[in-house]
This record gives sequence, structure tokens and C-alpha cells, in this order.
Amino acid sequence: MVRMFVRHKVADYAQWRKAYDDFDAERAKMGVVAHAVFRSVDNANEVTVWHDFATGERAKAFASSERLKNVMRGAGVEGTPEIWFTTGAL
Repeated sequence: MVRMFVRHKVADYAQWRKAYDDFDAERAKMGVVAHAVFRSVDNANEVTVWHDFATGERAKAFASSERLKNVMRGAGVEGTPEIWFTTGAL
């Protein structure tokens, strides 16, 4: 399992959350098997999400997809998201 973390600021959390939820079915088709959303305690428009994938290849393909970039832009993501990939420690 590979977990991808993404942290970014959004213009308006409610607008971003609607776009995120509307993308759920597509996200699953793109290999996401589990996910969660977190908001900063200091800034409610600073969001961290994680998505789980079966492989690193699926995770990286998702992260680099034009469709995801378009959805994020339309959702009001500001600046460049910080993205990193992890696997479980042994």
C-alpha cells in the first residue's frame, strides 16, 4: 500500500469540499482505495488529504493526471500543492 499526502490552501473550504466530494467516483476509478481530509486548527482553509493506492505507480499517475489538476484548479486550490508518497514502515 502507498499513501499519498497532499497539503494545500484553498480559497473557500466549502467550495473545495463540494468539488472534492463530487470527484469521489472518479477518484476511485483512478485507483484510490481509501482517503481522508483534515483541516488545520490555525487556518480552516489549509487542507491536508491522504489517499491510499495499491501501488506507487497508481499513486504517481493519479498525482500527475491532468484531470486531477483541473479539478483542483476549479475547486479553488491556491498555489502549488505539497505532495509526498509513503509506505508503511517495517
